[in-house]
Amino acid sequence: MESRTADPAGAQAVSPWMVGGETAEPLPAMRLVRHPKTARILAWVLGLMALVTLPGLYFAPWQQNVSGTGRVIALAPPDRQQTIGAPVDGRVVKWYVVEGSKVKQGDPILEIADNDPGLMVRLETEKSAVEYRLQAARSRESQLADRIVELESSLRADLSGANFRTQMAVERLRGAEQALTESEARALSAKQNIDRMKKLEPRGLASVRQVEVAEADHIAAIAQVERARNALNAARNEEQAFRAERTRIDGDRSASIKDARASRASAQGEIASAAASMQQIDVRIARQRTQSVTAPRDGTIFQLLVQPGSEFIKSGDPICSFVPESQETVVALMVDGNDMPLISAGRSVRVNFEGWPAVQFVGWPSVAVGTFGGIVRLVDATDDGSGKFRILVEPDPKDDPWPSSIYLRQGVRANGWVLLNQVSLGFEMWRQFNGFPPVISQSAPGKDGGKKEKKNK
Repeated sequence: MESRTADPAGAQAVSPWMVGGETAEPLPAMRLVRHPKTARILAWVLGLMALVTLPGLYFAPWQQNVSGTGRVIALAPPDRQQTIGAPVDGRVVKWYVVEGSKVKQGDPILEIADNDPGLMVRLETEKSAVEYRLQAARSRESQLADRIVELESSLRADLSGANFRTQMAVERLRGAEQALTESEARALSAKQNIDRMKKLEPRGLASVRQVEVAEADHIAAIAQVERARNALNAARNEEQAFRAERTRIDGDRSASIKDARASRASAQGEIASAAASMQQIDVRIARQRTQSVTAPRDGTIFQLLVQPGSEFIKSGDPICSFVPESQETVVALMVDGNDMPLISAGRSVRVNFEGWPAVQFVGWPSVAVGTFGGIVRLVDATDDGSGKFRILVEPDPKDDPWPSSIYLRQGVRANGWVLLNQVSLGFEMWRQFNGFPPVISQSAPGKDGGKKEKKNK
């Protein structure tokens, strides 16, 4: 039996059901649980997207990177912000610049007046006294130098005379020795003559007169020997006296020369001390005369730290902050200590500067807009005290040039991404889900540490 049931809501009839070989209309509850056509279409679309996405995750490239934030700084330390100090004690009487003024090297910045108006007069008086002391010390040193020359010349003359007298004494001593030898020979001859005469007298071959004459000659010869011996002793004493005189002259003159040289050294020390004092006074006078502070180089006056006329300053106190015009700027990025081992000099970096519009795609740097290329120039050897490491990034010469100094002033904040390996998007998602680092070293932390441990085991 065929029956049809109308839809209570007035819906159109649906395909009949077969019940016991006969067609029947679906029950209202069955019609309520059926999926709408749009849901089936959406399911098919999502399924197709999943089928397309899974291969895409495997083949789509992804650029791994390490991010960091930092600021634009000058590469050379002299080009960075610096403080200009006061050259002398005093107070500021006039400013030639205001905050933000552009200055060239040598342009005046301010004038300083000394607290003591009579300081220059006293400095000039002190300089005159030091000049007189210096002149007197130089005159004394010159006189002592001349005296040393005179003493040395006198020493040479006295030593020459003493040597001459000593030589004469040596010659007289040699003559006295020869005279003594001759006298002793005569005395011996006279003694032999007496002996001969005494032997001849008993034989009648010699008279008594001849014996007496021989005895008289012998006595005279003995006396001559004594005189010669006395003369020899006198010559020896004279030679010793002359030698002692020469030693005394040498010692006295040498001592005088040493005293003169010591006095000259003292005078030279006084000259050096006076010259040092003169230099100090000249520096003080020069500082007092040049109380106008000038710009050390081209740059901008950043901040004035002293008010004119109302503050007293000391030498070395900061008076203003100065920002030089940097010739080469870099970006100092701070990276985490976990990422520091992955970064080395020469790595490519993408940089985004504050105030410069940019659209950054981290994984696809080639499609990024408004970012600039850079190269890691330096990685600091130690952290900043909080576990962060600084890296310096310089412009990449193969990429677009960085913005002008209007945008890249010192202190402008920047974001950077150090580019690492290129992997598939699926691998990067898997790595992120598992918390793995971007790069895993193939060896142990130490050199062959893992191999050694295995060998030890």
